Order: sequence, then C-alpha cells, then structure tokens
Amino acid sequence: MHFDIVDLQLFCAIAESPSLTQAAKKTFISPAAASTRIKKLETQLNTRLFYRHNKGMQLTDDGLKLLVHARSILGQIQQVKNSFSEYRSDATGHVRIYANSTAVTDFLPEILADFLIQRPEVTIDLQERLTKEIIRGVVSGTTDIGILSGPVMAESIEVINFSSDRLAVVTPINHPLAKKKSLKFSETLDHPYIGFHQGSTLGDFLSDLQSRMGVTMDTRVNVSGFESICRMVEAGVGISIVPESSANRHQRTMNLHKIYLDEVWAARERSMIVQDYQKLEPVAQALVQEILASYEMPYFSRN
Repeated sequence: MHFDIVDLQLFCAIAESPSLTQAAKKTFISPAAASTRIKKLETQLNTRLFYRHNKGMQLTDDGLKLLVHARSILGQIQQVKNSFSEYRSDATGHVRIYANSTAVTDFLPEILADFLIQRPEVTIDLQERLTKEIIRGVVSGTTDIGILSGPVMAESIEVINFSSDRLAVVTPINHPLAKKKSLKFSETLDHPYIGFHQGSTLGDFLSDLQSRMGVTMDTRVNVSGFESICRMVEAGVGISIVPESSANRHQRTMNLHKIYLDEVWAARERSMIVQDYQKLEPVAQALVQEILASYEMPYFSRN
C-alpha cells in the first residue's frame, strides 16, 4: 500500500480545519484536486474518512485512526529533515495549543504575547477546550501542546507540571461567609451558587464531588466563563468556586471576597501535555520552555 505524503498532509490539514477549501489552500492545491485526493485515499483504504456536512468535514472513527498514523509518519519525516538541517530554529513555525479556560484567560495571553513579540515569524493557534478534548487532541496529534489542571488520566503522553493553583470560594463583599478566612465545602452548601455551564471541567468536577459526598449545591444559574461567574457573584446572586488565580484577577476590578477552601482536593496541579517533547518542533519546544521559565520550573525530557 502506497501513501502519498501530500495526501497525508492534506488529510491532516482537513482534520484540523475542518474545511476542505482552507486545507487545500494550506497545502497549495486546488479544492477540486483536494477532493479527488481524499476520495482516492478513502478508496485505497476501503473506508470513509470524513463525514461531509454543510458546516465542513468531520472525522469518522477510521479517520481518527488514520490521523494518529499520519501525524506519526509526518512527524518522523520532519525529524529526518530537522536532523539534516543546519538552520534548525525556534524563530519560525506554527504551534497549536488546546487549553482550559483558566489558562486561556488568566496566564497564557501575557506569556504568548512576549513569545510572539520575540519571534515575528511564529504563529500560534490557541483554542479553549474541555479537559477530555485536550487529552484526546494530544493523543491523536491534532494539537501540539495541551494545557490543563488536575490529574491526567491518559497513557503514552508526556506530562509536564509547571505550577499549581487552588480552588477558592468567592462571595460578595457583604456576604455572611465573607467574615471567614477559610471554609470547608460543606459550610457553603446552605448558600445559593452560581454554577458552570454543562461540560465545563470545573463544573464536571464539582458535580462528581457532590455525587461522592451525597450532597447537592443550590445552583441558581449556570453561566460560562469565570468573568461572568464573578460578575454574578459581585451582583449578589450567589457564591461560587473558582481557581484562586481567577479570583485574584477579578478582585482587581470587582467587589469580591475570596475565601480559602480548606479541602485536600482544592489544590490542583497545572500541566502541559505533549506526545513526546523530543519530537516537538523547535518552536513548540521553545514555547514549553517559555511557560516553564515563567514559573521558574526547569524541565528535562525523559528521553
């Protein structure tokens, strides 16, 4: 079975877009030729790789399998090129990042701004994703770097811890709980909560916590994003639990009170995940090191 490198590059580009027209432009071929190549690839493999619909193209299960292999093959080819290149540099290239909402809003903008200013020819695609999507993206090779909080339940990927954060309770300034310096989670349950939209990482965590404890939070409204939650808290609608870094940031512009959450599970590790650090492009390796340096965390790959 013969695989054309251009076909694999095109296939990966569509999986990332997911638009055949955009992918064709990225790989410098016409949309018509791109469509023909994908159909021939599906015929060669005797399977459907994409579902076609009016919003674009979506990978099938077999398409996901091929994506893992295609990424690996193209990565090996790039490694060979890098090994023989005299000008291997982190000054050019493109990096795709899947990150949770805390990373996207709290600390990545400043780090990425400095990184990009120093490297005018580098581009970055930053996408906010849920934890499961972040892990799946790294495992499948859809993204170069994943950034998340909490334990990582996945094998065959490299986990790089770079900092820690705590969950904290935020209340209005004049709230009865605002007099306390620390709280147990159970002490908050008599008060109405501002919750998280369905599917959010922290929302799912708190939902599982309630199930394990056999308790229920009195949730008045579910909203999306820590800023929206903090604004609702400031208005007096309820209290909430957010990462301490988010609470600190929003306290600068909002009338909020932050309370230490005295629970073991309130401490959460923040990590970057990659398939293999040594196989990352130089620019992606440089970005990993930039994030680590921001938290004064040295890292040496396992390889």
